[in-house]
Amino acid sequence: MPLNEKINEDIKSAMLSKDKDRLETLRSVKAAFLVALTEKGGTHQLTDDAALKIIAKLLKQRKDSAIIYKEQNRNDLYQKEMTEAAVLEEYLPVPLTEEELTNVLKDIISQAGATSVADLGKVMAVASKQLAGKADGKMVAAKAREILGG
Repeated sequence: MPLNEKINEDIKSAMLSKDKDRLETLRSVKAAFLVALTEKGGTHQLTDDAALKIIAKLLKQRKDSAIIYKEQNRNDLYQKEMTEAAVLEEYLPVPLTEEELTNVLKDIISQAGATSVADLGKVMAVASKQLAGKADGKMVAAKAREILGG
């Protein structure tokens, strides 16, 4: 089942079970999907890869907001963001461990022929596509820079 259909089914389930937090989160995902489908230059089709990128972006937004709320002692809003983040994480693949990330990046670096930090752009172009939803972009960049000796 395509991811956008699964989201629609889960919205129905959340409605029936009266799970307000889950329903609100899934509706925000569906809204983001609709925006992506209707934006100018869009393909009017949503692949699972594109859907995963959208969900990963929404998850990052929730986590960033949660950090800010925590710093400002707004525990009510912090809890809401973390609850929504937990729902979003259910739809993403299991994140790579540091060791797995290192191994994947070493393969990408050898395929790209990268030899120094100057080649980081080439590595990140491939890595961002291959690791979408599996690892945070900042973590990927930092690990790639470390492997390349920078």
